[in-house]
Amino acid sequence: MAGKLEGKVAFITGAARGQGRSHAIRLAQEGADIIAVDICGQIASVVYPMATPEDLAETVKEVEALDRRIVARRADVRDEAGLRAAFEAGVAELGPVDIVLANAGIAPMSLGEERHEAWQDVIDVNLTGVFNTVEIAKPSMIERGAGGAIVLTSSTAGITGIGGPTRGGLGYTASKHGVVGLMRSYANALAPHRIRVNSVHPTGVNTPMVVNEIMQAWLAEDPSLSDAMVNALPVDMIEAADVSNAIVWLVSDDARYITGVTLPVDAGFTVKK
Repeated sequence: MAGKLEGKVAFITGAARGQGRSHAIRLAQEGADIIAVDICGQIASVVYPMATPEDLAETVKEVEALDRRIVARRADVRDEAGLRAAFEAGVAELGPVDIVLANAGIAPMSLGEERHEAWQDVIDVNLTGVFNTVEIAKPSMIERGAGGAIVLTSSTAGITGIGGPTRGGLGYTASKHGVVGLMRSYANALAPHRIRVNSVHPTGVNTPMVVNEIMQAWLAEDPSLSDAMVNALPVDMIEAADVSNAIVWLVSDDARYITGVTLPVDAGFTVKK
């Protein structure tokens, strides 16, 4: 039986681990081939360990185990030229892109003294990186004339005022709100081309970005932050697969007339606010 995304090609950023890897695997299960990119390196203001080349190799292994094709490249979403080269390498091998998942993101929260560049780094990755991703992919999608679906990864911090008062925390919340503005603008601009654009807003997800010593200490240091992160449903965190399942629906024909929406995948987090 054919999957929901049989014959489609998906371009996914931040695909080495966490939500990005989960999305790559889940879309591959539904028949999609994958162009996977990740920085696979450290950004100085991010205090938790970021993804490695070995992580990206594991994503490749798991997608290929599903008998789907994958082209994986190291690329920084802040570097438009490098990201474009990765995208074009994938298209050359797999064919035109139908689906774009702008998933790459950082959370440069810190304890004690914070690096001054934390604000700029998180804006550059989480907002400008999303912009770069869509700008690189959309011309070929428009030219092809076959429609498509784009999902931008925001956060519950994109529709509430959580995140804390630090440069990194404020930047995170501002960037995730900015993603909503991009989504709505792109939804209008690309609708005539039958390209749908939506955003997803997860609560805390069980991934290396959230589940690490630094992030847990940051939450523990300020009880008001950890208290603010409580979901309505009795679960501390959701799994990456929960977000992936929502995205599969959004990019499939099951959601063919869904565009311009902010979809919480949040265990009721935002309904409490």
